[in-house]
Amino acid sequence: MGVEIEHKFLVKSDAWKALGEPVLIRQGYLSSHPERVVRVRIYGDEAFMTIKSKAVGMSRGEWEYPLPLDDAREFLDRLCEQPIIEKTRTRIEHAGFTWEVDEFLGVNAGLVVAEIEVPAEDQAFDKPDWVGEEVTDDPRYLNSNLISRPFSSW
Repeated sequence: MGVEIEHKFLVKSDAWKALGEPVLIRQGYLSSHPERVVRVRIYGDEAFMTIKSKAVGMSRGEWEYPLPLDDAREFLDRLCEQPIIEKTRTRIEHAGFTWEVDEFLGVNAGLVVAEIEVPAEDQAFDKPDWVGEEVTDDPRYLNSNLISRPFSSW
């Protein structure tokens, strides 16, 4: 079992856009239940199924498996909860860590968040200037919650 420990932040400027190339992500949920999230994701030309356990603090179990691209497309179109999450992701190296900036599209357009995955909950890290308020503990910003309550409805 893998363990995911991440911090999530709002983005306060567009300065990050010059630091990397965005990749389109389409993702959907076979289950968005907080106890067990099952996600299907197409990231560029690769596809994955990810299962996540309920978070305890900032940590939660995470298992990820490759999927055939055609199967992932079919899951997204026929089986996943709607609407599908669409966003671009830009990966940016900063002070020894990789930041992932997600700019949402569709019903979540206007939402831009940055995430950093760390090896321990008490890990110190340097925030880039374009990173703003931390929203790790706000469930509205969970991708699985953006299906039932899109950013455009806030």
